[in-house]
Amino acid sequence: MSEATEAIRIPEDLLPRDGRFGSGPSKVRPEAVAALAEAAPTYLGTSHRAATVRFMVAALRNGVSELLSLPDGYEVVLGNGGTTAFWDAATFHLIERRSQHLSFGEFSSKFAACAKAAPHLEDPEVIESPPGTAPEAKATPDVDAYCLTHNETSTGVAVTPRRPEGAEGLVLVDGTSAAGGLRLDASQVDAYYFAPQKALASDGGLWIAALSPAAVERIERIKRDGRWCPPFLDLGIALENSRKDQTYNTPALATIFLAVQQLEWIIHNGGLPFAVARCDRSAEIIYSWAEASDYATPFVADPALRSHVVATIDLDESIDAKQVSAVLRDNFVVDTESYRKLGRNQLRIALYPAIDPEDVEALTHCIDYVVERLRG
Repeated sequence: MSEATEAIRIPEDLLPRDGRFGSGPSKVRPEAVAALAEAAPTYLGTSHRAATVRFMVAALRNGVSELLSLPDGYEVVLGNGGTTAFWDAATFHLIERRSQHLSFGEFSSKFAACAKAAPHLEDPEVIESPPGTAPEAKATPDVDAYCLTHNETSTGVAVTPRRPEGAEGLVLVDGTSAAGGLRLDASQVDAYYFAPQKALASDGGLWIAALSPAAVERIERIKRDGRWCPPFLDLGIALENSRKDQTYNTPALATIFLAVQQLEWIIHNGGLPFAVARCDRSAEIIYSWAEASDYATPFVADPALRSHVVATIDLDESIDAKQVSAVLRDNFVVDTESYRKLGRNQLRIALYPAIDPEDVEALTHCIDYVVERLRG
């Protein structure tokens, strides 16, 4: 930053109470961290098969089931490695022969690449649309897994997961930045999988999946049929261990604990409707501000596709978005940078349930303050 930029000090009365707006890892509520510190003597540093840890895994599984209002017969399964690992696992036990993928950003395209690289699968059908838009799935006779993304974290596009009309395969939905912040009809999906470092306000390194009976049946059948799979990616092993409220490999115990804290906070305050309402309010604030601004514009043109958990805001080319983010960071308002591979003059702002809508409001005032001084 230039000396002039470094000299920009945002008045304290404009600053948010908590200046964390990262799209992942996300803000972790201080109350959750305090609870972890209090529980640490009897929880951290013990076997992941000990009763205290298995109790927490059970709380995580039950909390996800309650949060998402899972239909009867659905099971919550978890394992190490995050969503990236789950994509690889899905190529072994959830995609039988051929998948269809909707690709409209960095993360939705990565699962398609995994399926294409798997030597035991046929080349996937990939339906693409430009960043800032979203394609639609279509029933295809030889497709047995439809791979959708609830919220594209890189671009700030959100869609409503639905079974394609006439489709007979499983519906696999990446809910990584959506789970716990966006509405969901779980009956429309067979595998809703996500990581906890976003709306669940925890750390990464874990994947969580809500599986329908049809998804469970496919996992167990493919495993019986003998398809080879590395044990770390074996969803059959993950299923067996999850039913015992444990994981195959040692997990990060703090990650599980913090996710449970967030789940209990949301459920205690009204469940998913409570969390969604907070995200809706934050989205209303940030998009209304951008639409009224003379230098900021929502990147996603269609209001119906604008994410309520990750907002992407383009800035006029006369204003350097990286410089704006740098000044904000120097004032302890952090992680507003655009997704690096998107390559736009843009701010990306998380609106997860743990983020107070009043802090989003304060952020808009901070951005205005910075831009006014950068303009001179």
